[in-house]
Amino acid sequence: MLNVILCGAPGSGKGTQSDLLVEKYGLQHLSTGDVLRAEIKSGSELGKEIDGLISRGELVPDHKMIHLIENFLDQLPSDSKGVIFDGFPRTVEQAEALTMMLNRRGLKAVMLDLMVEEDEVIKRLLERGKTSGRKDDNYETIKQRLHVFHQVTKPVCTYYLKHHNYFLINGNHSIDLTFAQIDTILQLISK
Repeated sequence: MLNVILCGAPGSGKGTQSDLLVEKYGLQHLSTGDVLRAEIKSGSELGKEIDGLISRGELVPDHKMIHLIENFLDQLPSDSKGVIFDGFPRTVEQAEALTMMLNRRGLKAVMLDLMVEEDEVIKRLLERGKTSGRKDDNYETIKQRLHVFHQVTKPVCTYYLKHHNYFLINGNHSIDLTFAQIDTILQLISK
């Protein structure tokens, strides 16, 4: 079973690369952003709380995200080829929890870190904001999200680096060239 954690700043291309991984490898795509937006759309109390957090560029508390991921893993079909974790883990606590969840199932994960220059990320997100309708695709919130990413999420990369399952991907290239880097790594570790 191939479990891939896609890490990268907002706008680094995690969603785009996830779609390509699903197509080529048949992996389940767990986009926490999509799951959280669906909860917001439901109008539940949790959805309202999440909406407030996301609108301010803040993260959803670890315990809520960990519970969400555990439920997702419990519902995977027995013939699953693996999971793409897009937007999780975002904190070291979440990384430790995911490692334990996977270990209990006899599984491991590899982290692919999509590195994109900050100016490029901002440009991509502002461009996406013109058509996405997302409240968080504005300059002030983007800057806050990038600050949170560097303060909270980047240490997760160090966690996976220490566990020898971390690979750096240059995401400044075209979609195809970025995917070629990812594909080469996954082909090597799948052997």
